[in-house]
Amino acid sequence: MFAIIEESGHQLRVEPGQVLTIDYREGAEVGSKITFDSVLLANGGGASKLGNPGLEGATVVAEVVEAVVKGPKLEVQKFRRRKNSRRHTGHRQKYTGVKITAINVPNLEIVEKKSEATSA
Repeated sequence: MFAIIEESGHQLRVEPGQVLTIDYREGAEVGSKITFDSVLLANGGGASKLGNPGLEGATVVAEVVEAVVKGPKLEVQKFRRRKNSRRHTGHRQKYTGVKITAINVPNLEIVEKKSEATSA
């Protein structure tokens, strides 16, 4: 089972139990819940349900595991030749670490896959 959600202008493919980083949420504390209402597509193993633009009543629930995660250091250098002009700036973006706990989609058919290991 998976879903595609929209969060801060990005589309993310999420599954239950997956840990991912999203843009920093101010006030998010470890253990609190975040609900994503903009679910674009959901699949339960069979046919996919596609929204236009989103699925009505569908939500994805996530639990905050890390309130502040620092991203990689980004460095910006500006150089103008023959002008004795150089500028060096940079920053580290903040993110929030979340774990997907549930995907709730009304009327979604969930198909369990059978293992083929017993056919030997």
